[in-house]
Amino acid sequence: MFAAAVTRHWLPPVPDGGGFSLTVDAALDEEERLTVLVTADGRTRIRLTPAMAETLGRPRDEPEFRQRLASAGILLHGADNLFYFTDEAREKLLAEPDDTSVRPLTGSDAEAFAAFEAAASEQDLDDASVELDHWAVYGAFADGQLAAVASMYPWRDAPLADLGVVTLPAHRGKGHARRLVRAISRHALGREHEPQYRCQLDNHASIALAASAGLTLFGTWDIVSPGSPR
Repeated sequence: MFAAAVTRHWLPPVPDGGGFSLTVDAALDEEERLTVLVTADGRTRIRLTPAMAETLGRPRDEPEFRQRLASAGILLHGADNLFYFTDEAREKLLAEPDDTSVRPLTGSDAEAFAAFEAAASEQDLDDASVELDHWAVYGAFADGQLAAVASMYPWRDAPLADLGVVTLPAHRGKGHARRLVRAISRHALGREHEPQYRCQLDNHASIALAASAGLTLFGTWDIVSPGSPR
């Protein structure tokens, strides 16, 4: 259903644990010393460092895992939805031409991009993390002005490209973000990267955008909160 690059990254081979599995991984960095993936089919996969495994032991299921987290005072950061194109949706995407109102942005668009940033809220820019110098950047124009911007950067060391998009309030509800997501996703696929769309669980507008752009929920992903015990 999803590309092999997606499943290889998120679903490495583990012993059959039914709906719950825990893998100790000494290669995890400090920021991701504990991660929790819950796939759309309800399976939970925990990855953690040896030090975290020593703290939490070997819980048998997710309720016991959550109980041990609470007992150890370990907090999670807050899960993100993970969306990807299915095989069928990817074929449709690649067969579709770009809209003429959407194009890649370059250094020559710095002035237009600066004006866009000035018009966007700080919260929107922080949440989406769009940058003109990212691995790929696309803009949607309306009346000669940037109405929306999407950018991507490679995710970890996997062939995945993490996507962020911001639309100025005056231009929302007009399909700009949908066209951007699809255009920049075609670009990523052309560079042999699978587009990855993340958003918080309560960001209903972003969830709706993912669906309208043809993406499908793969699961939710959470990491340990930075201030939690090590």
